[in-house]
Amino acid sequence: MKSTRPKLTPGETGVNDDTTWPRRAQAPWTSVFRKVRNADMPVCRMRSLGEQIGVVLVHLSQSTKVNQASNNGLLQASFHRHHRKLGLTNRGVTGAGGVGKCFLSQLEALATRRPSPKLNLIYISTSKKALYDAKYTSTPFAGAIEELSRASQAPPPLPQLADYLAAAPAKVVLVDNTSSQDVADAYPVFLGKGISIVTPNKKAFSGSYKLWQDIFNAASTSGAKVYHESSVGAGLPVISTLKDLVDTGDRITKIEGVFSGTMSFLFNSFAPTSGASGKWSAEVAKAKELGYTEPDPRDDLNGLDVARKLTILARLAGLPVESPTSFPVQSLIPKELESCSSGDEFLQKLPEFDSQMEETKAAAEKQGKVVRFVGSIDVASKQVKVGLEQFDASHPIAALKGSDNIISFYTERYGSNPLIVQGAGAGGDVTAMGVTADLIKVVGQIA
Repeated sequence: MKSTRPKLTPGETGVNDDTTWPRRAQAPWTSVFRKVRNADMPVCRMRSLGEQIGVVLVHLSQSTKVNQASNNGLLQASFHRHHRKLGLTNRGVTGAGGVGKCFLSQLEALATRRPSPKLNLIYISTSKKALYDAKYTSTPFAGAIEELSRASQAPPPLPQLADYLAAAPAKVVLVDNTSSQDVADAYPVFLGKGISIVTPNKKAFSGSYKLWQDIFNAASTSGAKVYHESSVGAGLPVISTLKDLVDTGDRITKIEGVFSGTMSFLFNSFAPTSGASGKWSAEVAKAKELGYTEPDPRDDLNGLDVARKLTILARLAGLPVESPTSFPVQSLIPKELESCSSGDEFLQKLPEFDSQMEETKAAAEKQGKVVRFVGSIDVASKQVKVGLEQFDASHPIAALKGSDNIISFYTERYGSNPLIVQGAGAGGDVTAMGVTADLIKVVGQIA
């Protein structure tokens, strides 16, 4: 692969001077709103609803797994700061530990501690309901979800949503808290209309390389901003660290680490550096019970979640990786269980294959090592891969605890001692913090 970077990379894009933003005509709000309200919308596909008025905030991280089984909707909200509209979208917020609820809580606290900018919630929705109006009436953060539950209108389709936001009398930030590919595909449209985006949606930045280029080219043209720190490592400063290294002229040689809180928990329990461990199937079942896995654990064990994160980081490092399936990704799903009709059936049959993982663990132990599920990017050789690797017990990757992530950046400046980012890679509060921090950065630039 030829090592090239797109015109722009995540982070600040375009210019900050308000005068460079395209003027937005004062659309006839009554007409626009009537069209939005009366539109025939395929609600079941409207996971992108979060791009509504103002900033749309969307959180996708492993921490949302706790509630994804029951939360298949998305919460959207918008804010207004004097003449600036900000909208927010949160997916799966009904659970007490949901990222969306954490995000709203943080925004409520932010409004108290930081009187400027003042954020007014002007849009909020699930996949079936939306709370907003043509006048951008503010909804208090406290009780917003409850008020939304009483709403009667459905959210508009993405094209109408983009037009609606673009016609707002002030700058708009879309916070997409969904994991929708449809919403991700629409990013260039929103950005092209001057609507900034904050999101943890990995699909937007790990999909086709063309979409990646379209997203940042659209932002460059309009002056809109794009931030997606939480698309890798929840609230850990992974993307911002890599971007700073690249922007300051350092040469990235290798990126390696544990990028999945689920996989970290599983292998720290199944193959600990000391102490007893359980059977592989028992550890997977325990992880699911504790909320570390998707409703169907195969969605974690297939390795694609890690592959998406590696795709994002590889692109930031200068490799035009086409997709998460364009490089080797090791799946931990026994071939015989790939066709199971449900996650429950998979867990019931998994004990029959415990011997496979036991053999893998034993082989590592004979070498005085432990096995871990990692991702690596060798920039020099242009190689990206995801799968099982063996590490000495003293290695930082082997020494992880719980569901922590660890990402090591090997660069020309740092030499043989990599720059390491380590910490909680999952959790509602930390993931919401990453999105909230991105929102603050964007608001500061467009204010």
